[in-house]
Order: sequence, then structure tokens, then C-alpha cells
Amino acid sequence: MKIVVTAQGNELSSEVDLRFGRAGNLLVIDTETGDFQTHSNTTNLNAAQGAGIQTGQNVAELGVEAVITGNVGPNAFKVLNAAGVKIFLSKKQTVAEAIDAFKAGQLKEVDQANVEGHWV
Repeated sequence: MKIVVTAQGNELSSEVDLRFGRAGNLLVIDTETGDFQTHSNTTNLNAAQGAGIQTGQNVAELGVEAVITGNVGPNAFKVLNAAGVKIFLSKKQTVAEAIDAFKAGQLKEVDQANVEGHWV
């Protein structure tokens, strides 16, 4: 399965970025092989508005089935939901730990936003 994890850095040892739209990086990970690619999200990191929508569109264009992040606002949720991307919430931990939790079925899939828009 191909998934995205929002990350503060660009390695599996990086912390999960708990912000979706303003995450520093998007790590695209193949959960079967462990291969990953890093996509910078810095253009949305400092966006005045629309960061969640744009990041959601970027994630959808990566062709992933799911995203792991700490929080997702209503606009980002709508974009991801429309694209058929499942959303799982992670606590503060490394990307590698979040992937292990995902594989073990320990992450909660959400069916709505868990924070209001413009959450920082």
C-alpha cells in the first residue's frame, strides 16, 4: 500500500508533523517494500490561506491510498475524502513508529475533520 506521512524532516526517523496543511514534508511510503520518497511541502508551510486544500490536492496527485497525520481540518478533509484517500491520526512519534502502528491497526481512521480550519 502506498501512503503519505506528514513529517517534520525527510527521513523515517523524523517526527510526524501533527499539522497536515502546513507540514514540512510529505513522505510517500510503500508499506510493503519500505521504499519512500520525500516531497517538500514548504510552499504551503507559510501560505496565508488554503494550505490544507493545496496539500490535500498534492497528496491526492501522489496516488496514495491513505495519509497519516496528527490533525486534519475541514477543507483538507473534504479534498482527501473526495479523492478517496483515507485519513489516519497519529500522535507525536517518528514516521517509522507511525507506520508500524498503522500496519498493526493501531491508528484511528477518521470520518471527519478533527480540528477547525486554520489550526496552527
